[in-house]
Amino acid sequence: MSILFILFAWFQLNDPDPWLWVALYIWVAIVCGMAVFSKYSKYLILGGIIASVLGVVFLLPEFIYWIQMGMPTITGSMKAEAPHIEYTREFLGLGICLGVFIFQYFQQKKVKI
Repeated sequence: MSILFILFAWFQLNDPDPWLWVALYIWVAIVCGMAVFSKYSKYLILGGIIASVLGVVFLLPEFIYWIQMGMPTITGSMKAEAPHIEYTREFLGLGICLGVFIFQYFQQKKVKI
């Protein structure tokens, strides 16, 4: 997963707000990379959960709007022609990050750091 999130970060370099997404994806990559060596930072993981939840809550109205629109395609092209495309992609990206952070949280509980 660490390599995958490094690739996610790389592909965000051409995004309108790359600093935010590159930082978040590298954050996830670091947490996953540390887990390979059974090294966990409860604070990095909890911080990631908090940051992801805040982002999801912030973008939730836009995601709901996309659903109300009938969930039009967000994969037609890489360029986001409409705001709902970008917001929905960001919401889903944050959801993936949140899922990984939660998974790592429960993994670190098993290791008893």
